[in-house]
Amino acid sequence: MQLPTDAVLALIDLQQAIDAPYWGPRNNPDAEARAATLLACWRRTGRPIVHVRHDSTLPGSAYRPGQPGNDFKPIVAPLPGEVVVAKRTNSAFIGTDLEARLRVAGRTTLVLCGVATSNSLEATARMAGNLGFVTYVVADACFTFDKRTLDGRLVAAEDVHGLSLAHLHGEYATVVDSSWVRREAGCG
Repeated sequence: MQLPTDAVLALIDLQQAIDAPYWGPRNNPDAEARAATLLACWRRTGRPIVHVRHDSTLPGSAYRPGQPGNDFKPIVAPLPGEVVVAKRTNSAFIGTDLEARLRVAGRTTLVLCGVATSNSLEATARMAGNLGFVTYVVADACFTFDKRTLDGRLVAAEDVHGLSLAHLHGEYATVVDSSWVRREAGCG
């Protein structure tokens, strides 16, 4: 499998809000740094980039516009001229022009990283796959949080992450790691 030169890197919800204490314990503490290396690779090779920003409408959300949490994390912040798609739901395709932008530009391949593996990233990957895009999810450049089951059991973030990736792989997306993506993109 080889990554097309026009593959779009989509960074999902990598905003300050994701550090709010109410999220709880997370896995993969190096995810943002790995996403930043992919972003640097895409910039260096002139590949297309989309930054997805969650603009929550919930009063208590750290993602609400006008709050510091709505700002992108500096390590992965967009540069002037890079595409920013604002969303209000978990999927980057719902209520946005993302699909239209991709279709008009003739883009058929997406490389996804960001948060949360078990929420917005998974929802976006599922829709991308269902819409016919070749989709890659970069396992070590995304993360999620501990989650309680409906009967109250606590599931560790690493297990939630692993299960989300297992659900996606082979049906909606191909799960890869950042070293494969960098190598395929010509960045070593």
